Amino acid sequence: MEDIEAIAVLQDPVRRRLYDYVAAQDHEVSRNEAAEGAGIQRTLAAFHLDKLVDAGLLETESRRLSGRSGPGAGRPAKLYRRSGAEHQFSVPARDYRVAADLLAEVVEVARLDTELQAAARREGRAARAAAGPVEGLAAAKALLAARGYEPRMDADGGVLRMANCPFHVLSERHPALVCGMNLALLEGLVEGAEGLRARMDPRPGLCCVVVERSKNNGD
Repeated sequence: MEDIEAIAVLQDPVRRRLYDYVAAQDHEVSRNEAAEGAGIQRTLAAFHLDKLVDAGLLETESRRLSGRSGPGAGRPAKLYRRSGAEHQFSVPARDYRVAADLLAEVVEVARLDTELQAAARREGRAARAAAGPVEGLAAAKALLAARGYEPRMDADGGVLRMANCPFHVLSERHPALVCGMNLALLEGLVEGAEGLRARMDPRPGLCCVVVERSKNNGD
């Protein structure tokens, strides 16, 4: 029931805009920033942001934005970020997560990493073929976004970092296996794209793989 209620909260278009805005940022978002990003008044933004918190879709923390402390530093601001909780709902009930976990365990025990990576690379190639040529980071970003990776351009404009891992739960339980599969999948997605490559670059809160301009191609 909690998953149903959380998903229902996003039916409101204002809440959906606020959630999408907060989720797209690489930092905690204040009420003022969220209101501006969604194009609504601050009081309305505060009301809907807290509804998203109540539903478990956002998390909060309080911090003084000035960085100062003590008398005269002002009140701490309430900041919002996307919750790490996952919400899924299907009718009738399905439990693919348990099946995936069991299959991953068997692959690890049987040491079928190479075969899994080969299958993932074929899947990436098939997805790339269906989408058409991938020419440059902008095209790669669109393709990755369509697969749920939430790619974000790095500050230097040469690296795409993934704010979401579509295999997050599995990667926590089987990190080496799933990250290797993920790398092979993205290698297949960008294979043949001149000047692009996928490589491992695990960082807290981000997917373990990045796509970047290849230095071997003069970029």
